[in-house]
Amino acid sequence: MSMRQSPSARPAQGATSSDAVFGAPCWVSLTSRDLAATHRFYAAVLGWTFRATKLGGRFSVALDDGRPVAGIGELASAWQVPVAWTPYFAVEDADETAARIRERSGTVAVGPIAFDSGRAALAADRNGAVFGIWEGLLSESWPRWRDEQPVWLRLRTQDPFDAAIFYGGVLLWASDRPGACEVAYEGGEVVLRSAGRVVARLGPGAVPAAPDPVERPHWEVFFTVRDLPAALRAVRGNGGDVVARASAPTGESAVVRDPDGGLFTLTVPHS
Repeated sequence: MSMRQSPSARPAQGATSSDAVFGAPCWVSLTSRDLAATHRFYAAVLGWTFRATKLGGRFSVALDDGRPVAGIGELASAWQVPVAWTPYFAVEDADETAARIRERSGTVAVGPIAFDSGRAALAADRNGAVFGIWEGLLSESWPRWRDEQPVWLRLRTQDPFDAAIFYGGVLLWASDRPGACEVAYEGGEVVLRSAGRVVARLGPGAVPAAPDPVERPHWEVFFTVRDLPAALRAVRGNGGDVVARASAPTGESAVVRDPDGGLFTLTVPHS
């Protein structure tokens, strides 16, 4: 039986529920080993500030000029998972979505777990790329997060079409239900849109058995910066590594690693 939201978790006026935008990426989160050290690194590199959450002292929300951008949880050791950035996709029912993941040869590693405002699960697609699902209330700034795109996503995978079939079946992309994400093939990639906005891309080039995690299938999390060279100096000066310079559909970019090994990409969008 599905455990749906309690009445107290229903959207307040002006809030958005995951069932209204099902299938769209709605958040990114970092699993961390040391919350204070993680705060110091990302404050230096991206200028973020942080606020506590109702989930307790092991969780925080990262803010960019006061707008919520991402979540950070000191969970890597407790959940026995690597330090990693993970995208979460909005779903109507976490249990049903988890079942669809398993039916399509994906893996549900953690959850669904209940939180105050909803339920989450951590999963991997059949090529090993890790992602999360979220049923419940979205951040109050979710429409702004989607429209202004301080964060955007690209799946590095072996076969974008096969991946689109998997995620389309799991997250009900391209269905005839109002609010469903639209899928198109553009410029050699599968492009995902929500309310007309590009919210993710699925591209080729990953090698499942590659020893380097950068080359294996994964969801690449991009953060936009105004000055890429300055950001890369901050990465190196605060214990991180610059892994590779890369090309991205939005502009110049570089793949970097934080001191605990969390991979992400810094990008300067086209003007």
